[in-house]
Amino acid sequence: MSDQSSQEPTMEEILASIRRIISEDDAPAEPAAEAPPPPPPPEPVIEDDILELTDPIAPEPEPEPLESVGDIDVYSPEPEPEPVYTPPAAPPPVFDRDEVVETLVGATASSAAASAFGSLSSALLMPKDARTLEDVVRELLRPLLKEWLDQNLPRIVETKVEEEVQRIARGRGV
Repeated sequence: MSDQSSQEPTMEEILASIRRIISEDDAPAEPAAEAPPPPPPPEPVIEDDILELTDPIAPEPEPEPLESVGDIDVYSPEPEPEPVYTPPAAPPPVFDRDEVVETLVGATASSAAASAFGSLSSALLMPKDARTLEDVVRELLRPLLKEWLDQNLPRIVETKVEEEVQRIARGRGV
């Protein structure tokens, strides 16, 4: 380090060199005297943590042994042990639909429900003649629509007639 500090110019020398250059630029053109050579650039400081390309590198640890196939290495993991089968503690209960129905619903209610579902399914079956699904739906909706219209149509017509009379009455009064 002491060799480097003796070769480097001091701050005063650098400032003097700058003043001299500035004064030469301001002075009238005179025969140019040879300028002193620029100071040599300082040598870089080498730190210990910088890796030099000539430094040896510690080899990395070898991975698990690989099986070689030609020039390709193939990793072969250790086989996992097969799981051991343990039977369930008790077998699941067997579902018996008739048993559940008998316990939840009495025999008379069960037969009445079955009869109702049977008549519903026979009513909804498509007849074999040329009727379409649209025809069947129309037949089923006709009584429902008739009932709704009987209940609501007079009120709807009355409301609309009153609105129209009011509109006409306002038109004549203007």
